[in-house]
Amino acid sequence: MTATRNNPSPQRRLGWMPSLLLALALALPGSALAGTDRWVIDPDHFAVGFLVDHAGFARVMGMFLEAEGEFSFNPESGELEGGHFVIQTDSVFTNHDERDDHLRNEDFLNVEEYPEMRFTATGYQPTGDNSGRLSGGLELLGETRIIELDVTINKVARYPFPLGGLFGRPYVLGASMRGSFNRSDFGMTYGLTRDIVGDKVELIIEFEAQRQ
Repeated sequence: MTATRNNPSPQRRLGWMPSLLLALALALPGSALAGTDRWVIDPDHFAVGFLVDHAGFARVMGMFLEAEGEFSFNPESGELEGGHFVIQTDSVFTNHDERDDHLRNEDFLNVEEYPEMRFTATGYQPTGDNSGRLSGGLELLGETRIIELDVTINKVARYPFPLGGLFGRPYVLGASMRGSFNRSDFGMTYGLTRDIVGDKVELIIEFEAQRQ
């Protein structure tokens, strides 16, 4: 017996089911985030900034204009399986050309020999419902030191407007991070003896990451 327009086959009657189930799964806000997922940081929403004291008068504010990163994380449990940031050191910017050139040479970042600065996460400890402490190794000038970053998870939700991909609105995790390190721990000692440039580097990191 063949199916007619008034009596469609079971296959035709159920053909819409997979699409409906997929759409429902994508619409669920909580259960869709139940596992540990891979998140890739959106380079257009990734800001890596820093503050360094200048002769005691004020702190110079700068940033790195090129960075990327990803991590495996469960926002509900706070479980981190791994992650990293990679920063292009020659993208340093302080809104002063001469100072930026100086930061790129051997006195500071030595970008020709060390074009990248990398942070590799080793652990995450939740400290509240939307906060935690991220530890990891910071690799700079060929040296690696353990640092900690205070994390605030600002929001985990479907994006409010299309960014491409399936249905155009991915799940996004937005976070703010703060931390610091002493540049002398990496052998960067220019200006320390006369207190021209401070040793402590304060980090300011803001990002949005898309769930893959």
